[in-house]
Amino acid sequence: MTYKHGLTPEPHEGMNPVSPKLTTARYLTRIPWLLVFAIVFGVLGFFVFSWFYIGTGVFVAILIWQLWLIPQQVKRLGWLETTDELLITKGKIWHTFTVVPYGRIQFVDVTAGVLDRYFGMKKVHLHTASATSDSTIAGLPAAEADALRGRLAEKARERMSGL
Repeated sequence: MTYKHGLTPEPHEGMNPVSPKLTTARYLTRIPWLLVFAIVFGVLGFFVFSWFYIGTGVFVAILIWQLWLIPQQVKRLGWLETTDELLITKGKIWHTFTVVPYGRIQFVDVTAGVLDRYFGMKKVHLHTASATSDSTIAGLPAAEADALRGRLAEKARERMSGL
């Protein structure tokens, strides 16, 4: 199967996307800290020693990198329910594709921090028998996260009863 210009699809294509509001929420949690440090180093460079301007440059560069990176990360977050497992994908440079069989799910957490609630989002975290499982879907619309939790819990119960 070919996609855009004959290339293979991006790993997140065909997956259910997360809320685009996650981009704004991540901006609000990361960007202010970088601005504060850039300003502090700028003030120190002006009043104390000009070498502090290097710190200002570093924090401004990190800030610009984050302004580009955060939307790219959110765009590549995706999930998909199949008949036997939940698929979770994230990342482009360091791509992660997680397959969670429903029978391995022990319980499902749905959480929402202050910004998540403000933007109407929740995070779904699956707990499996594996301690190293990265089975989290951040930035789901609240109603969708609750419905997904219910479906996953039901499918997990069905699969566990068959073991």
